Amino acid sequence: MKTLSANIVAGLSAMIMAVSFPLETSACTNFLVGKDASADGSTIISYAADSYGMYGFLHFVPAADHPEGAMREVKDWDTGRPQGSIPQIAHTYTVVGNMNEHQVTIGETTWGGREALWDTVGIDYGSLIYIALERSKTAREAIEWFISLVNEYGYASEGESFSFGDPNEVWIMDLIGKGKGQKGAVWVAVRIPDNAIAAHANQARITTLPLSVKHKLTKEEKRLQKKLNCVCKGDWMWSKDVIAFAREKGFFSGADKDFSFQAAYNPFDFSGLYVCEARVWSFFNHFSDDMDKYFDYATGKTFRENHKSSISPEGEHMPLWIVPNRKISVQDVKECMRDEYKGTPLDITQGTDAGPWNSKLRYGGLGFKLAPEGTDTLQYWYERPTATQQTAWSFVAQMRPYSKYGIFWFGVDDAACSCYTPMYSCLKHVPECFAEGNGDSYTYSPTSAWWTFNLVANWAYTKYSRMYPHIRETQQIWDDKFNTQIAGVDAQASELSEDEAAAFLSSYSCSQAENLVADWQRLYFYLVTKFIDGQERKEENGQFKRNRYGNSCGPNRLSLPEKFLRMVAPEITHE
Repeated sequence: MKTLSANIVAGLSAMIMAVSFPLETSACTNFLVGKDASADGSTIISYAADSYGMYGFLHFVPAADHPEGAMREVKDWDTGRPQGSIPQIAHTYTVVGNMNEHQVTIGETTWGGREALWDTVGIDYGSLIYIALERSKTAREAIEWFISLVNEYGYASEGESFSFGDPNEVWIMDLIGKGKGQKGAVWVAVRIPDNAIAAHANQARITTLPLSVKHKLTKEEKRLQKKLNCVCKGDWMWSKDVIAFAREKGFFSGADKDFSFQAAYNPFDFSGLYVCEARVWSFFNHFSDDMDKYFDYATGKTFRENHKSSISPEGEHMPLWIVPNRKISVQDVKECMRDEYKGTPLDITQGTDAGPWNSKLRYGGLGFKLAPEGTDTLQYWYERPTATQQTAWSFVAQMRPYSKYGIFWFGVDDAACSCYTPMYSCLKHVPECFAEGNGDSYTYSPTSAWWTFNLVANWAYTKYSRMYPHIRETQQIWDDKFNTQIAGVDAQASELSEDEAAAFLSSYSCSQAENLVADWQRLYFYLVTKFIDGQERKEENGQFKRNRYGNSCGPNRLSLPEKFLRMVAPEITHE
């Protein structure tokens, strides 16, 4: 059967809608770098899959040929709920994580948007990603698959931003469905200039469309316009009814030239700025000398002071992309994925809620509601940096025009406490430590990378300012090692046949991942030993210090910092 199954239990659909928002979805983060903005001419896309309870593993699908009439099963990526099946194509490509053998990469962030436009019937955002990766040789081809599938089967998700990349281009797409029982979607996609960087973080970011720009259609654009019922203007594409549909639903009433996709389909609220746009601001701030002027906007101060009547004065919106003040390396992007807002007023390791040892861990999600004495109930929001404890896995995709093979730098758990391992796009298998089925978030596995990195991070959160320097030191050793090795590994692979190179690179990627996890297990036992029972054991010449008889020396008993002692003193008995 060509159409997806519609046998979805109504009660389940309603429950998913009810529990998904608003607090727990402000999660994932994507950074994008054009090829002329990168240090080595690669395009770069990064992504953090953030969700409480999600298990981190490396998705893998080998290339395959399929007989005529074969079907591809579709399951909702978040819940595993069967959605039916669609016709399979004759040949599908190898997919390693979110990169395929042609170096096409796709990431996403969920923003929800207009609740009336959500649906649970059709193809969900996660399935779209992996189906498109199995079938696409370029970013544009992946976009075409997205819209073709949504138009035919419907969109079983909420509002979403997507990143598409190949070795030559990077694109952002904002997309939302048309409501229950309606196929198709309203969407806009734009290619990021080659010399620019961009980002999205759970908030639609594309605003006005280039309606007045004159453009002569190519033959390919004419084909796409007809097939996808869209408008093509060079580096822009959008659904033909994107403005008309907003008018029909009452989301927009002005002149066409004033239409903003973001304002119509995902209007800002305070959390969309403070929790989401602030992450984009921080990424830009690493590579710009001119971002201070956007701080009040990105953190919701302007929105709050305007009494929510408007976002900001004209021109104060943060741009969709910027031209960076220097070339950006893959390592730079890794560090941005580890961002905790340090050095800014948003630093999550500072303040009373960070506790005495500067922990980033926050309880109860992204915020809480509380009625201060004599006032109404207020919504409070914690800072939400890119690096967060609920990350299941993240990546930095390096799509290299000078190589047949891209590198999918993959890590699990909190990026600030993790390390990115190079997984080549031609892998024939994935390492056991990253494999699906090697444990899950409820089943501990001593050979699982996700569990190993969680052990280190969760122990470190108890005394973050004391333990994190040890994590950072180990992290930098491995970063330097991998960055140094890649040129030699590439050179060796270039002298081999395609099959030999795939085997060699698979062996390299898998062995390095297993070695990394083994070292992180060593790090965990070291940190447990050093900081057991609230103390800090002494070291000498790289070893735990012993007395002249070989027994352990007395530890350093860590006292709480004075500022914290002053807070607790009124509750403690004194002489």
